Amino acid sequence: MFDKLIWDKLNEECGVFGIYDHNSAAQLTYLGLHALQHRGQESAGMCSSDGEKWYKHRGMGLVSEAFGKGDLEKFSGHIAIGHTRYTTAGSSKIENAQPLFFRYAQGSMAVAHNGNLVNASVLRKELEEKGSIFQSTSDTEVIAHLIARSQNKDLPNAVRDALQHIKGAYALLVMNEKQLVIALDPNGLRPLSLGRMGDAICVASETCAFDIIGAEYWREVQPGELIVVDENGVQTSTFAEKTKRSICTFEYIYFARPDSDIDGINVHMARKRLGKQLAQESPVEADVVTGVPDSGISAAIGYAEASGIPYELGLIKNRYVGRTFIQPSQEMRERGVHMKLSAVRKVVEGKRVVMIDDSLVRGTTSGRIVKMLREAGAKEVHVRVSSPPIMNPCFYGIDTSTREELIATTHSLEEIRQYIGADSLAYLSVEGMVEAVGRAEDGPHRGHCLACFTGDYPTEIEFEAALPITKC
Repeated sequence: MFDKLIWDKLNEECGVFGIYDHNSAAQLTYLGLHALQHRGQESAGMCSSDGEKWYKHRGMGLVSEAFGKGDLEKFSGHIAIGHTRYTTAGSSKIENAQPLFFRYAQGSMAVAHNGNLVNASVLRKELEEKGSIFQSTSDTEVIAHLIARSQNKDLPNAVRDALQHIKGAYALLVMNEKQLVIALDPNGLRPLSLGRMGDAICVASETCAFDIIGAEYWREVQPGELIVVDENGVQTSTFAEKTKRSICTFEYIYFARPDSDIDGINVHMARKRLGKQLAQESPVEADVVTGVPDSGISAAIGYAEASGIPYELGLIKNRYVGRTFIQPSQEMRERGVHMKLSAVRKVVEGKRVVMIDDSLVRGTTSGRIVKMLREAGAKEVHVRVSSPPIMNPCFYGIDTSTREELIATTHSLEEIRQYIGADSLAYLSVEGMVEAVGRAEDGPHRGHCLACFTGDYPTEIEFEAALPITKC
C-alpha cells in the first residue's frame, strides 16, 4: 500500500460503534463510524435489525466510500453495530470487512471486534479439525465459531462461553435481532465507552463518536465486563477474574482523537503533558518548536509551553492524499513524504527547530521530515519523541513490525540520530510517560500496557506455526 510504504507509523486496527433502542440506529452508527475513521481506513460496514429483518452492508475504503449512494437508505431498525477497519498487508479484502454476519442453529448474529487474539491460530486449527469452515482470515471469525458451538442457546451466555477460550485484546460487539452484547477483555487493552442518548444506549471505541451524534458519555466498559442491552434494560456481569487494567499506552500517545476521553483523561491534554515532560527531560536551545501532524502537535504545544520556545506551525499535512492515492514507482516512494507533509519555509528558514514526533518506528519517515526541514532552510533540527523507544512488537491489534525491523532494537541512540540526520535526538522515558498521562491506578504500570517499550506483556503469548490470522 502507498501509505504503508511511505508513512512510517503504527496503525491501529479498527473502531467499533453500536446503539440500541433508537429508530435511526443505522444512520447514527454511520455518523459514529465517521468519527472513528482515524482508527481504520480500509473498510467499513454495518448491520442493523428491526427485531425481525436484517439489514447489512460492507465495503472497502473510507466510510464515505464503503457506503455509496442509496446504501444507507436501505437500512432500518432500532439496533445496529458498525465497524471501520485497518488491515495488515495482504489482508485488505471484502471477506475480512466487518461486522461479520452468520446464520447458525440458534438464529443469526453479527460480530464486530477491535483487537487481536494471541491464541487465534491455535483455536482456528482446533475448530477446523472439528469441522468448522472459515470464510475469512480474520480472528473475529474464530470468536463467531466459538459462539455458534456453545451449548447455550441464548446469545449472552453463548458469548460468555466463547470468551472463556480466547486470549488477547478485544473490544467486542455481538448482536442478534433483539439484543446487543458488549464485552471487553480482562486486561482492558482496547478502549470502549458507553453513552446515552435519551432512552438509547450507545457503545464506541472512543467518546468522540458520542459527540457527533449528540449522545452523553456514561462510563467506561470495565475489563472483563459483559453487558447485555435488550428490552429489559442494561444487565452487567463479569466473565473473568478482575485484573488491573493494561490499556494500550499508544491510545494516549497516537491512536485516539485529541477530543476523546479515555478513563476520564482527555487525550489532547495528556499529549500536552507528554510534551512538557519531554521538555523537562531533554531541553535544547532552539528558536522554534513544531510538531509532526497530527498527534505530534499537542505534544509540541506542551514542549513549547514548558521550554518557553515559541510554537509554530512548521509542518502542514495534506489531508487529501488517500491510502489508495497511487500505486507508486520508486521515485514516487522517495518523494512520498512530500505528498503528505509540507514545511512552512518562512517559519523554519534560518531557525534552530525542535521537531516533536509521537513515535519513531523504523526511522525512515523521520529522516525524510528532517531532510524536508533542512531543505526549507532550517539551520538545525533537533528531534524529540514524546514516547520511549519501541523495542518489541505488539500482539494485541497494532500493526508493528517484527522486533528486528524496529530501529531502536538494532541501533544505538547515536546511530538513530545519524540515520535520521538530526542534530540531536531524545526520547521520553517510560517513567516520565506514565507520570505525564496521569492515570490514577497504583503500581509502576499505572494501568498501562508497556509491552512495546519494556517487553512486559500483560497476557501469555502463544506462538503457533499455524495458518496466519489477520488482526481485528
